[in-house]
Amino acid sequence: MPEATSITVPTLHTERLVLRAFRAADAEPMTAFFADPVSQFYGGPLGPEDAWRKFATYPGHWFLRGYGPWAIERRDTGEYIGLTGPWYPAGWIEPEITWALVPGHHGQGYATEAAAAALAATYELFGWTTAVSVIATANAASIRVADRLGAVRERAVTFRYGDAHLYRHRPPEAA
Repeated sequence: MPEATSITVPTLHTERLVLRAFRAADAEPMTAFFADPVSQFYGGPLGPEDAWRKFATYPGHWFLRGYGPWAIERRDTGEYIGLTGPWYPAGWIEPEITWALVPGHHGQGYATEAAAAALAATYELFGWTTAVSVIATANAASIRVADRLGAVRERAVTFRYGDAHLYRHRPPEAA
């Protein structure tokens, strides 16, 4: 029988949100996310099976890297609303802070609040000294989040989902 592997994912709290480990129940709203056209910036739209596989990479990242995105949950309702956190799969441009919200939760400041907490924790808990966010040029909502976080557009890049800009986040001493 294979050796069991476990990892402890730290839980973070903001004013309105909890950033926590993923749960099996989070796959359903992420399947809805990956079926939505907004997921084009994250490798979608996808059917249910491919969406499940894509979702599984987020908790899997914790096991393979020792860090990864957190599930975002609303403190007032306990509802899963998206993901945010450090992301650096094999072949990626640079260590990144990523974020995505499921349909129905945009325009309320959740992505900015969650990503700010994830960025600070990534610097503090994992010792990162720099981080970027790779944002598709057509993803105006994520560009606004990067701007609110104080990230600076550094250069144009082409990555697996198309043309994007690389936004550099402030270093930990400036955050």
